[in-house]
Amino acid sequence: MRFKLIAAFFLLILSIATQAEQATPLLMSVNLERTQGLFIKEDVFQKAIVLKSEKPTGMVLLIFRGWPGIAKIEAPKDWWRNLNYMQNQVPLFLDAGISLVVMDCPTDQQALVDRSNPASCDDGYRSSMQHASDVQKIMNKLKADHGFSQFYIFGHSYGTLSSKWLAKNLGNELAGSIHSASMTRPAGGAYGRYGNTATQVDMASLQAPVLNVHHGNDACPSTPYAAVKQYSSNNLVTVRGGNSTGDRCGAKHFHSYEGREQAASEAIIAWIVNREVRQFAGDDL
Repeated sequence: MRFKLIAAFFLLILSIATQAEQATPLLMSVNLERTQGLFIKEDVFQKAIVLKSEKPTGMVLLIFRGWPGIAKIEAPKDWWRNLNYMQNQVPLFLDAGISLVVMDCPTDQQALVDRSNPASCDDGYRSSMQHASDVQKIMNKLKADHGFSQFYIFGHSYGTLSSKWLAKNLGNELAGSIHSASMTRPAGGAYGRYGNTATQVDMASLQAPVLNVHHGNDACPSTPYAAVKQYSSNNLVTVRGGNSTGDRCGAKHFHSYEGREQAASEAIIAWIVNREVRQFAGDDL
């Protein structure tokens, strides 16, 4: 057992090192030209981390993480813990000419009850034009600094509250939006304000192309497969098979495609590059 743990640790370090060689993480920080604080005013910033492909395709994917939704980006290394099931799939995207940008909530939307529970960056902010304006400032800087021209928005789980509202509010400024394990019911209990606007975006009315990705056996109460299948129209990738070893709403379960992370990522890449909608990703074991 001890040997297996040591081997797993070194494989993890090797994986991180290999990916770092393919793209040097770049920290971005944009002044949003507003302040926070009652007595001491501080500038508000939007932070992000860029993992840039060496291929000059102009394609870039802005990623909004799942629960608690706040990335707490302070340093370039923080990309790793905020990529959900894409952690080990970064080389696939970069090799396809798709750069990745790990997005955070702005610094005036950073409050946490504890490490796993947010106290800000809720539906009220994510559904607002302020959120769209903040993200637009990041897009403008990405255009100016890196020459990106095709902007895709990606959200996983609670992150789909951002991806859906941004797809609505940014319209044709986006090349497309991808919604993975979409939240369609509120979190409930003390977190009822998280996810309560999940069904307020008419997915059929979005101007830019849309891809939905969901596991057919997603067991998380806030992300039922049936709800996504109902509003999808020839734009749904159904993930099949895999494992369910952890929390049903967490990283080690069907909800986050455990054991099918590569298949889900390859389906996303195929859609971005070729507009190919793969009906299924993985197999039904």
